[in-house]
Amino acid sequence: MTGTMSGRARQAARNDEAILTAAREVFLADHRAPIAAVAERAGVGISALYRRYAGKEDLLRKLCHDGLRVFITEAERAGAEPDPWVAFATFLAGVVDADVHSLTVHLAGTFTPTAEMYADTARANALAEALFDRARPQLRPDATPADLTMLLEMCAAVRVPDPARTAILRRRYLAVLLDGVRDGPELPGPPPTQAEVSWRWTAEARP
Repeated sequence: MTGTMSGRARQAARNDEAILTAAREVFLADHRAPIAAVAERAGVGISALYRRYAGKEDLLRKLCHDGLRVFITEAERAGAEPDPWVAFATFLAGVVDADVHSLTVHLAGTFTPTAEMYADTARANALAEALFDRARPQLRPDATPADLTMLLEMCAAVRVPDPARTAILRRRYLAVLLDGVRDGPELPGPPPTQAEVSWRWTAEARP
């Protein structure tokens, strides 16, 4: 019995991984796609999907929350680096490699966040700002943490059909953008406001 249950648990874990991978692919291509498209891409029955997720919004929320947790993990890992600039650059590279901001750009405003997500967002922001503050002596004097959000979204916009090539190109342009925020002359125009950074999450932005 134990062996049978263990085997079922392993199969359930494999199904869940397949569902989440498929959901990411499907909804990054079109956030309006039906949840049935996820089941088809994952190779599981729609009933198997609904046993794990109550509906499309629940699945979208799971994807974005997982991305948020990756962001926190990368920030915590980078925070252990003693060199402030290396910590800052390592954090941004980890977030870019994990493709966290593709989820934000495509899925923000398509579901209602939970209280836990809001708490994790506050945690993520605090960690990112701490890394930014440590690197401050090497940054342009008018650079702000909000600039980081835009920088990460720029990297997420880089996409070609080959995933491996996409990863290489994103690292290439991250290096260019990092050079752009290092100590230098004042940047043109004011930094983005909090409203400009978070507009996708407002009710007005939802489709």
